[in-house]
Amino acid sequence: MKMRNIEYLIIIVVFLIILLAILKSMKKDAHLELNKLVEYLGGKENIIKTEISLSRFKVTLKDVSLVNKEAIQKLGAKGIVEIDNQLKIILGSESKQLKKYIDNLK
Repeated sequence: MKMRNIEYLIIIVVFLIILLAILKSMKKDAHLELNKLVEYLGGKENIIKTEISLSRFKVTLKDVSLVNKEAIQKLGAKGIVEIDNQLKIILGSESKQLKKYIDNLK
């Protein structure tokens, strides 16, 4: 009876290891995504000022023509509004994390 319990325990441990490996592989690397987003905004030198408001990330840029809007949307932006030299990007909960990341870059 003890041998059977050990076999079940080993099966459960192996299953948990496989499950954790799958979950880890599915998780996006947030740092890499934020680096890409800064690059798509024209680089950190192009960013003058950042603000957040709920799910919106507002960024003032030196040159808006350097922005790759299509790539930003592929990263998960739900919308982008351009007004003069500002972009308002609807990112959801990632807005706060992006602002903190950019502020640390400067």
